Amino acid sequence: MQLRLLYFAWVREALGRGEEVRDFPSGVTTIADVLSALSQYDERYAGAFAAPERLRFALDQVYAGPETPIRDGGELGIFPPVTGG
Repeated sequence: MQLRLLYFAWVREALGRGEEVRDFPSGVTTIADVLSALSQYDERYAGAFAAPERLRFALDQVYAGPETPIRDGGELGIFPPVTGG
């Protein structure tokens, strides 16, 4: 399964990149699974995804929760909560 990943704000800073395309094994079926798999890559990823409750997600540009199923070729945006003022 391949996903285009977009990172925003401090997630982008922690990883040192704004986007990437990654392949995931067949057992990765939800956004939570993606975060778990990403956190295994190296220390930067482990740190960025250590507290997934601090993150928000958009799957194919629609807000989604961690249990949302992913699809091959999809786009997953990962970002901190947004506040305005």
